[in-house]
Amino acid sequence: MNQAIAAPMLELQGACPLPHLGLIRCLGEEAAHFLHNQLTQDVLLLPHGQSRLAAFCNAQGRMQASMVVHKRSADEIWLIMRRDLLPRTLRRLSMFILRAKVRLSDASTDQSIWGLSGQVLHALNDQALQPWQTLDLPQGVVIGLYPIGDQARALLLPRTEPPFGASMAHADWLAGEILAGVADISEPTFEAFIPQMLNFESVDGVNFKKGCYPGQEVVARSQFRGTLKRRAFIVQAHAPMQAGQEVFAASDASQPCGLIAQAASVHGEHVAVAELQLSATDSVLQVGSAQGPQLTLLPLPYALREDI
Repeated sequence: MNQAIAAPMLELQGACPLPHLGLIRCLGEEAAHFLHNQLTQDVLLLPHGQSRLAAFCNAQGRMQASMVVHKRSADEIWLIMRRDLLPRTLRRLSMFILRAKVRLSDASTDQSIWGLSGQVLHALNDQALQPWQTLDLPQGVVIGLYPIGDQARALLLPRTEPPFGASMAHADWLAGEILAGVADISEPTFEAFIPQMLNFESVDGVNFKKGCYPGQEVVARSQFRGTLKRRAFIVQAHAPMQAGQEVFAASDASQPCGLIAQAASVHGEHVAVAELQLSATDSVLQVGSAQGPQLTLLPLPYALREDI
């Protein structure tokens, strides 16, 4: 059995630029309506100035990208996502524009993205930020993220150069993303998961009350028919891992039982978000091969929502 243990200690303090993230800008009077019909999130009812997690899926409900949707106004919406998938996502979204009054562009070079935690974040805002809660401050837009224990985390989209320098290692931030339990889709995991396999419905990344979008029937059927047999877990190993690696269970080593969705290494600790068959989580798990490094399950920092 993979006994869940306490997560590795990681003291997130400071700020750092996030070069692995980019931004798609959506402009036009039909921007919200267009994205509402493409993403798992209710973009129409999202209040101006607020943000939510979302996924862009294919017709089979498999995620082609994940992103934070920030609704600047009725006719301007920003999509914050992994840079490695941004050009492909921009092209695919553009295919669906047709006659919609919306323009899409890569604004990654126009807008920097920073990660904040600890005293730097507290200096900008001394109130506790809920996940996805968004503040429009003189220094820029601050978007709350899922914390690590009592360590608050947030994205900053500064208006100009931030009034502080980089004081946190990028590797620390990436490890923090893992321990928060919210994985991004990247090139190695393109079309590998439906949203629930990464617990997106439990971190407000799927709205089941909205209308149709690509893959909506598959995503809804998986939720309401009780057919969820795979979930995301935080795992630890004694060797580095990488997105796209297969996971094997000793109970059936002939075929993989899961996939590494996102991984990071920091201060000698190796952690990842792994999508796993629920039936395999009581078995010995190994990554890369049936003889690979053994995995240990770590606790998720949020509760899974079984019923929506």
